[in-house]
Amino acid sequence: MFRIKKLDIFIAKQFGLLFVGTFFICQFVLMMQFLWRYVDELIGKGLSMEILAQFFWYMGLMLMPQAIPLAILLSSLIAFGNLGESSELTAIKAAGISLMQAFRSLIVIVIFISGMSYYFQNVVGPDANKSFGQLLLSMKQTNPELEIPEGIFYDGIPNCNLYVQKKDLTTGKLYGITIYKMTGGYEDAAIILADSGMLQSTAEKKHLLLTLYSGEWFENMRSQDIAGSASIPYRRETFATKRIVLDFDGGFNMADVAGISASAKSKSMERILHDLDSIHEFNDSVAHSYYYESKISTFFRPSIDKKDSLKAVKSVAAGKVDIDSIFAKQALDARQDIVRNAMSSLSSQATMVSMRGDYSYSLNRNMRTHQIEAIGKITLSLACLIFFFIGAPLGAIIRKGGLGVPVIISVLVFIVYYIFENSGMKMARDGNWTVLFGKLISTAVLAPLAVFFTFKANSDSTVFNIDMYKNALWRILGIRTKRHIYKKEVIINDPDYIADAEELMRICRDIKAYSHEHSLLKAPNPIKVFFRQGDDQVIKEINERLETVIEDLSNTKDKTVLNELNTYPVIATHAHTRPFVRKWLNVITGIILPLGVFFYLRMWRFRLRLLRDLRNIVGTSENIIRRIEEGKKVTISID
Repeated sequence: MFRIKKLDIFIAKQFGLLFVGTFFICQFVLMMQFLWRYVDELIGKGLSMEILAQFFWYMGLMLMPQAIPLAILLSSLIAFGNLGESSELTAIKAAGISLMQAFRSLIVIVIFISGMSYYFQNVVGPDANKSFGQLLLSMKQTNPELEIPEGIFYDGIPNCNLYVQKKDLTTGKLYGITIYKMTGGYEDAAIILADSGMLQSTAEKKHLLLTLYSGEWFENMRSQDIAGSASIPYRRETFATKRIVLDFDGGFNMADVAGISASAKSKSMERILHDLDSIHEFNDSVAHSYYYESKISTFFRPSIDKKDSLKAVKSVAAGKVDIDSIFAKQALDARQDIVRNAMSSLSSQATMVSMRGDYSYSLNRNMRTHQIEAIGKITLSLACLIFFFIGAPLGAIIRKGGLGVPVIISVLVFIVYYIFENSGMKMARDGNWTVLFGKLISTAVLAPLAVFFTFKANSDSTVFNIDMYKNALWRILGIRTKRHIYKKEVIINDPDYIADAEELMRICRDIKAYSHEHSLLKAPNPIKVFFRQGDDQVIKEINERLETVIEDLSNTKDKTVLNELNTYPVIATHAHTRPFVRKWLNVITGIILPLGVFFYLRMWRFRLRLLRDLRNIVGTSENIIRRIEEGKKVTISID
C-alpha cells in the first residue's frame, strides 16, 4: 500500500521549489530566443503597452509546453545533485531505501505535470496560437513604410504594388522606385517610375503620403465611353516632385482570424482528428480527379472515339503502322504544324502536371502538418517523464548541485533533444520521412538513455566517475604513477635492515641475469604479442619481492632511505609482453591493423621503459644498501 512518508514530502519540497525557479528561468530564456525572430515587428510601430503585453502573454503561453520538460530536467538534476553532494542521498541508501523508492513521490508529481502539459497543449495552446498569430498579423500591417523590403514587390498597400531597389534605414528614403497603381483593374493600371522618394503615414494614420522625386507617370486613360474603341488614350507625365495620397488604415486593427484558425497549431486533438478525415477524403478526391483528367486529356482526344484511339495505339505497338514514314510523307508546312502542335501540347501538359503537383504537395503537406501536431502533443508530454528519468539519475550519479554542472548537462541533453525533434519534424513535414518516424525519433533516442542512467544510478555505478576514466586513459597512454612514501609518526615494528638489504642484493642479481638473458632493446615478435598468452613471470616475481622490501623499509625513520624509496618506479608487469590481460582482446587488436600498430608501438615503448626501470632499481637498491651499511656499520654480502 502506498503511503506518503516524510522522505517523500522532503524530496517533493526540494524538487518543487527548484522546479518553480527553473521553470521561470527556462521560460525567460525561450521567450528571449523567440523574441529575436519578431523584434522587427515591434520596433518603431508605435504599439501601445496593452498590445505589447498581449504579445508577451500569448508568447509565454505558447512556449510553456517547451519550458516544462527543460525545467523538469534541470530541477531534478539539481535536486538529486544537492542530495548527493550533502551526503543525504548516501544516508537514504544506508537506511535501506533504494533510489527508485526515493523517486516515487516525484514520479507521481511528474506524471501529473505531464498530464497538465497535455491538457494545456490541447485546450489553452490552440487558443494562444490563434490569438498570437492574429496579433502578429495585425502588427505586421501597422506602419507599412517600415515593412517595405528591398529588391521585391511589396503588396501590403491596397491596389498598389511597390518595388524599391534600395532603402536607407537611417533616413527612411527609398531609391529606385517602381509603382503599379491599379484603380479600376489591370487595364487601368498606372506605372510610376521615380529616382527616389519618401513614404510616411498621415497624422490620423488613415492614409499614406508618398513623395516622389525625378520620375515619370504612365497611364492608360480607358473610360466607359470609349471602352469598345480600338484606340485607347494614353498619358505620360514627367515630374521633378510629386505627392501621392494612398488609402491605408495604419492604425492597429485586429486581422481576420479565419485563415489562422485553419492552422493545425490552432486546433485541439479532437478537432485535428476530425479534420484529418475530411482532409484525407478531400485529397483522395482531388487525386482521383487529377488522374482521370490527365488520362482523358493525354491519351484520348474529345474528337476521337475511344475505340479508335485504342486501336491506333495497338497498331503502333504491334508495328503495323510506321509513324516515321507517315510523318515523312507530309508536306513541309504540315510537318512544321505537327511538330509545333506536339510541342505546344507537351508544354501545356507539363505545365498542368507541374501545377497539379504543386497543389497536391500543398495538400499532402497540410495533412502531414496536422498529423505532426497531433503526435507532438503526446511526445512533448512524454518528454517530461523522459527528462525526469534522465535528470534525477544523473544528479544521483554526478552528485553535484547548484547551477554549474547541472546547467551544462541540461543544456547538452536539451540540445540533443532539440536537434532530433526539429530535424525529424522538418523531414516529416517535407515528406522525406514518415510522420511517425520523424516525430518519434527524439523519443527513441532519449528513452534508452533514460533507462540506462536509471539502471546505472540504481546499481551505484561509477559510469561517471572522472577518476576512473582518468586512470584508464593514463594506462592506455602509458603515463606512470609516482610513489609517495612519507615518514610515519608512529612505528610499531622497525624494519629488518639486514634482511632487506640482502633481499635487495638478490633482486639486483636477478635483474642483471634477466637483462643478460632478455634483450629488451629488440623489437618484439608480433605473433607472440597478439596471438600467444603468457605473462613475464620473472618480472612479476621481482616486482612482488621489491614491493615487500619497500613496504618493510617504509617504517624507517631515516629520511635518506625514505627519499630513495620514492625513487623506485612503479613497474607494469605485463605491459611489455601484451596489450591486454584478456587473450581475445589481444587477438581483435592484432586483426584491426591501425589499432594493432598503435598498441604494438606502445608495448615496445614499455619494453624500453622497463629496461630503464630495471637500471633505476639496481642503482637505487645499491644506494639503500650503502646507507644501511653506513648506519649499521656492517658489510652485506650474498653467497
